[in-house]
Amino acid sequence: MTDADHARFMRMAIALARHSAIVDRTGSPFGCVIVRDGQVVGEGINAVPTTNDPTAHAEVVAIRRTCANLGTYVLAGCTAYSTGEPCPMCYAAAWWARIDCIYYSSTIQDALEYGAFDDEAIYEAVTKPGPDRAVPARELLRDEMVEVWREFAGIPDRIHY
Repeated sequence: MTDADHARFMRMAIALARHSAIVDRTGSPFGCVIVRDGQVVGEGINAVPTTNDPTAHAEVVAIRRTCANLGTYVLAGCTAYSTGEPCPMCYAAAWWARIDCIYYSSTIQDALEYGAFDDEAIYEAVTKPGPDRAVPARELLRDEMVEVWREFAGIPDRIHY
């Protein structure tokens, strides 16, 4: 794709963000468009306030819709255009979906400065050991779960993703 193509898709994401945040006033200015083979295959806006779902960030909503539209959870060959540099959750969702590339039009620092979104703290937290994080993560009943993992590992045609 050309630079003009990339700019066109990013402008679509920006238009989604502007409409939801400024016109409809239903959320923050986050929009995402997912493209494959030069065609939009999914899009999303920040739906956290309208769905009462803290995971309904624009990228996650777009990934969910794209997966539904394409009938797959593997989005290899797709590119995401997001109005914000992805937070750790959205980056991880794109990673697990196997999205090829993410373009973004504003940084984590922009989201902090203009919208009081402090993703930096999350990035820092996930680098710490589980018990030392702001929301502590503690191991419990590992031996019992490892037995399930061993059973799973023994299934020759298991779903592996």
